[in-house]
Amino acid sequence: MSMENSEQQSPLEGIRVLDFSQALAGPYVGRIMADLGADVIKVESPTGDMTRHWGRRQAGMAGYFLQWNLGKRGLCVDLSLGKGVELIKQLAGKADVIVENFRPHVMEKFGLDYQVLRELNPRLIMASISGFGADSPEAGRGAFAPVVHAETGLIARQAKASGGEFIDIEASVADTNTGLHTTVAILSALLLRGATGKGQHLDMAMIDAQIATDDIGIYEIEDSLPTRPLGNRVWPIKDGHVLISRDARALWRHLAPEFNLVDDTPKDAPLQEKVENRRRLMCDALCSLPSKAAFVALMDKLRIPWGDVRESARLGESAAISHRGIVTEITDPTGETRPVLNMPYRFSAAKSEIRGFAPYLGEHNMAVCKDWLGMGDEDIRALQEAGALIQAAR
Repeated sequence: MSMENSEQQSPLEGIRVLDFSQALAGPYVGRIMADLGADVIKVESPTGDMTRHWGRRQAGMAGYFLQWNLGKRGLCVDLSLGKGVELIKQLAGKADVIVENFRPHVMEKFGLDYQVLRELNPRLIMASISGFGADSPEAGRGAFAPVVHAETGLIARQAKASGGEFIDIEASVADTNTGLHTTVAILSALLLRGATGKGQHLDMAMIDAQIATDDIGIYEIEDSLPTRPLGNRVWPIKDGHVLISRDARALWRHLAPEFNLVDDTPKDAPLQEKVENRRRLMCDALCSLPSKAAFVALMDKLRIPWGDVRESARLGESAAISHRGIVTEITDPTGETRPVLNMPYRFSAAKSEIRGFAPYLGEHNMAVCKDWLGMGDEDIRALQEAGALIQAAR
């Protein structure tokens, strides 16, 4: 999104990306780069990205796949055939960036590893995403976000904080964190290439990205949890629940004089009893407020950050979210609309935008071969007849 309605340039205009990835970490990178103006080609096998089966279907397109592949063009290639591999080599010779999230050495089995491709294109930047890193003793292990959540402490921490059982968190944060870090690495490599003329290979491990993005984990790593601020709490009020972003000790200092609260816990009582008594007094005080408006006025007066506890389906009730336009709609090929999410980039003199619908399997085979390689219709038909290029019915 841009802050002005003028003919502005996209930051990555002219950059060509081959996106071999599926699920989320890799496709997230491609989606960001597509919104920023890159020509991103979604390269799929004949079976397609697994997420083509996730979410509500409309116009033959599953919602989860749609979200993370908006604005890309689709190419379906059978890499078990020599002609399919040769086609990818030709495309790699024209690419600026390749993104893949196979297990380490899978691209090598296809004859498409970085050592081979850089001989064809020394300026190529190739980002390889894996769960545990290419040089790890656990490199061969498969990993989705929940595996990384378990391995890096998130699940144990959530259970400890809630006093509950071990369950995964309801968001693929290890994937999106990895996608964001991979995008930063790619953009940095592109910037460096501008100075040196040389590409490079990026080895991105999901465990690395998650640990590097975990601001609470450092307390556990250095065994200093008692020094961290107390966790934020959710409080009931007249019209629902709110999270108040304030250390409970500081919140008591704010609320006690406002409501004339008195802590009558015996001096020799255990600390936890004192904590629970103060929480009960604050909870009763907040619940005594006559309305949500009264709560908001109090928080404004005390300059305390707070947030409504709402479900994702109710995002439109937020004035800020509605104003920013992060949730928008796109029209599918049948003319029906469906909700999608914008990327959050707002430039003063450039644009970020959804550049089109997500591709159907192999939808842009012909266009990509013509645009990138200048192929004629006969050569493309020969690849189709050989089974190297595949276009599935919608």
